[in-house]
Amino acid sequence: MSYTVITGASSGIGYEAALAFAGRGKNIIAVARREDKLYELKKEIESLHPDVEVVTMTADLSVSEDVFSFYDRLKPYDIETFINNAGFGNFDSVADQDLSKIQSMLRLNIEALTVLSTLYVRDYEKVAGTQLINVSSGGGYTIVEDAVTYCGTKFYVSAFTEGLAQELASKGAAMKAKVLAPAATETEFAQRSLDVNEFEYKGTVPQFHTAKEMAQFMLDLYDSEKVVGIVNGETYEFSLVDPIYLYAKRTTN
Repeated sequence: MSYTVITGASSGIGYEAALAFAGRGKNIIAVARREDKLYELKKEIESLHPDVEVVTMTADLSVSEDVFSFYDRLKPYDIETFINNAGFGNFDSVADQDLSKIQSMLRLNIEALTVLSTLYVRDYEKVAGTQLINVSSGGGYTIVEDAVTYCGTKFYVSAFTEGLAQELASKGAAMKAKVLAPAATETEFAQRSLDVNEFEYKGTVPQFHTAKEMAQFMLDLYDSEKVVGIVNGETYEFSLVDPIYLYAKRTTN
């Protein structure tokens, strides 16, 4: 049996992605901090898709030590697809940002994603049919006012994943690496970014996708031969495209 690993699966895009991949008959390993939300997800998938196995794992991937221990827990499983979805944002000017929150964001958005991507590639790059999908953002291609640091983390995710995709291709590796770049999506993202208990997208955000729509876009990316799935921040159209960043070959003097 093979499995699709989805981090940040307790809500939003991760939750809906788990439902979407389960709908394809994929066994799911759902990972998040909130055990109660993972239990709800497990029960929903089991009711809709009784033949799909759902494994839940609690982990706080913003804690460096937990990242390695979490990956060790995956060793008994055959991982077909690894989706690094866990992450959060922040809206503040650089001078006003809470550095404790920022350090946690850097560890989750950059460090955990890099470590998990590296370990997965190390173990599975030669396995046919494997995919690594890292969730970036439209903010990984456009710098947004009062979200400079958050965008910086997502520029990293986009550049790292696009570069990895081309590195794998140049080596003739069996694995594919891809990056999903959503624009505004109706999730808990705004609440965490603004440090508020509630946030209503309707009437506040001019355009946005639902998490379910974004999960479908992720499936479209999964099915395609393209590296980047990106939402246009003005039209909100979704496109599947080749790598956007320049990949320069190393030269030696």
